[in-house]
Amino acid sequence: MADLALLEDVANGRIRSERIFRQQEDLLANEDEWLMSQFRLPRAVLLDLCGLLGPALQRSTRRNHAVPVPLQVLTTLGFLATGTFQRELADRSGISQPTLSRVMPDVLKGIIASSHDSIKFPYTAGKQANKKAQFAAMYGFPNVIGAIDCTHVAIRAPNVNENTFINRKHFHSINVQIICDADMLLTNVVARWPGSTHDSFILRHSSVGRRLEAGAIRDGWLLGDSGYPLKQWLLTPFLNPHSAEERHYNMCHRPFLFYFGHGPRL
Repeated sequence: MADLALLEDVANGRIRSERIFRQQEDLLANEDEWLMSQFRLPRAVLLDLCGLLGPALQRSTRRNHAVPVPLQVLTTLGFLATGTFQRELADRSGISQPTLSRVMPDVLKGIIASSHDSIKFPYTAGKQANKKAQFAAMYGFPNVIGAIDCTHVAIRAPNVNENTFINRKHFHSINVQIICDADMLLTNVVARWPGSTHDSFILRHSSVGRRLEAGAIRDGWLLGDSGYPLKQWLLTPFLNPHSAEERHYNMCHRPFLFYFGHGPRL
């Protein structure tokens, strides 16, 4: 009878059941190769990101089991990088799925806010000089300020305008425009067009494309594949090179066609 009374008291909330806290994992203690495979970023960048987002993610609490900032950041990045179910990520990290779901919006908000300071296109001559020197030293192509291409990020089929999100490889996606420098640092990202949108359309309607077309840069080029039109500020490969000079140009241009992980679209 005493046992039944105890169970009744617990069920009615008269006696609080003891909370059980799982051991939270120090994800940054893992090897560099594992960090890259799970979060797509090296340890140094992960540490910098944790330091940058820390002030916004540290919460005032008198509890002894607040989720550490690195755990908030890395579990969110793990979800973005792998698409693994939240429950699996949470179990692996030693937190609950509702906790992970609660911290993710703040981490994402912090990343988006900081992107405006981290991702900047080099419009001025001073900022372009270093970009040009890096491209010339690494690839032997002069006067280049960036390489441009689009990549498809898979998504679930949306409820509205589903067909517009089906790309040429027949899956639903967002077609994301990326411009980067010789060190593969992002200088421009446009991630708002459905998968069926052509790369050249995205460039033409982007702020970078409009400013370059208006003459914002007089001395410098972007390098892109044959999916883009030839411009005074955008160089593409020859479709049918005939002379030795044209073939040499294509050979110098060729590394940039593999810059984003694919061959020439000729």
